[in-house]
Amino acid sequence: MAPAIFTKKNFGKTIITKTQGTKVASDGLKGRVVELSLADLSAADNKATDKEDMSYRKIKLCVEDVQGYDCLTNFHGMDMTRDKLCSLIKKWQSIIEASVDVRTTDGYVVRMFCIAFTQKHKSQLKKTSYCNSAQGRAIRARMVSVMAEEAGKGDLRSLVRRLIVGEVIGKQIEKATTSIFPIKDCYVRKVKVLKKPKFDVTDLMEWHKNDTEDVGKGVDAPAPGEAEPAEGEALVAGSGGRL
Repeated sequence: MAPAIFTKKNFGKTIITKTQGTKVASDGLKGRVVELSLADLSAADNKATDKEDMSYRKIKLCVEDVQGYDCLTNFHGMDMTRDKLCSLIKKWQSIIEASVDVRTTDGYVVRMFCIAFTQKHKSQLKKTSYCNSAQGRAIRARMVSVMAEEAGKGDLRSLVRRLIVGEVIGKQIEKATTSIFPIKDCYVRKVKVLKKPKFDVTDLMEWHKNDTEDVGKGVDAPAPGEAEPAEGEALVAGSGGRL
């Protein structure tokens, strides 16, 4: 079973020898790493283009616990398919890569790899778009700072959400490096989980809890004789007015 941040929960089966004597089947399942496409972890829909946009992402899930016939998995890493990576590499441009180790707020240590390619300036006539070594070092420093800031300001779940929704981090890097040299096709190429905190079943169940459940409190009805707020307006407690 995949974590709740992915649309598709059940994604397949894995084979294990039954429990015999002192050998327990669940011990052989824990620690297994499964690699799937992000498109396979998304619910089936009629938009083929959405599937193609997510198919180049490979997600690694590690079995953390076994409950009955269900293997509960957790995020273990992310990678990019070779054909997608090869399609980005072209002539007359520079390749810039950077990596950084970051600790999230919930105790995970992840290593993030980023890749980007230089592009021509606006109204440039020159055929090539190579950057010099000083510009490459400056762009790599910006890459490291943006990835460290994005991964270190939240927990692992929030980081995975930003990675699977779209190239949010890549667009931020492109925006941060425009003053140095214009780049394009900036991707977080790979993510590896280096260290994990001590195993806790409660934290694992948080990954598999549906975040779409409505946990908000109900609004109390107005007191007798009190006017109801108009549509689109809300009463501010203690202000005596409306917001």
